[in-house]
Amino acid sequence: MRVRTFFASIAILTLSTTVAFADGPFQVKPNEFDPGKTFLVQAAWLSGIGCPTAAKIAVPNADFTGIASFSTYTDTACDTGDIKDKQNEGLLLVKTGPTLTNFAAAGATLEGVKGTTLTELGYDIRKPGASTQDPRGSQCDADSPRFNITTSTGFYFLACNSPPPTTTTPGIGWMRLRWGNGSAGSVQGYLNGATLSAITGEVKTVEIVFDEGQDVAPTNFGEAILDNIDVNGTLVGRGPTDAN
Repeated sequence: MRVRTFFASIAILTLSTTVAFADGPFQVKPNEFDPGKTFLVQAAWLSGIGCPTAAKIAVPNADFTGIASFSTYTDTACDTGDIKDKQNEGLLLVKTGPTLTNFAAAGATLEGVKGTTLTELGYDIRKPGASTQDPRGSQCDADSPRFNITTSTGFYFLACNSPPPTTTTPGIGWMRLRWGNGSAGSVQGYLNGATLSAITGEVKTVEIVFDEGQDVAPTNFGEAILDNIDVNGTLVGRGPTDAN
């Protein structure tokens, strides 16, 4: 819990811009917390790095001199996705260098979720294999990437493998991670970073925080790529803006 406790103030002080719930999907707005202007963190939605759902691919001709035809490609982890994502966007979160000795983080604010009650939460993460603890691919451990969730009943952490996802759907280069089973009280997190508890009450803010650098084993990568951010079964796989 050391990292998540150390950086708890980041979400509370700098990433709380959630607006009232509106018609239609919520938004996922990238943010960078870098008060020292270290330029060692990055958060942005980028085209071409997301989990492909019926993405168009160009099939080469026999001698690889041109295109023979077009087809589609889907990673089996994301057979469903954000239908409005036309450029296969993914959310890039990076922290270069050390973790605890650099007060900086990448993240995103979920706008338009205020007042909801959580029944499901999750994202797709660019990572091969079937285990969130596989050292290959995106960072995914007990601290990052994580949801920081404030509701009318308290402040909760929910990280990539702590608590473990309710369901994990492995694909070719991605995993779909989901917490909760669609019913109120089924999403669990760590209340005040310490006690595993059902996340109850009405949502005030939800943030995604990535604050681990390249000194965290076993991945030592300092980077994660997410897609299809899921709140109560609604998927958002594109961004309204790049990071501030």
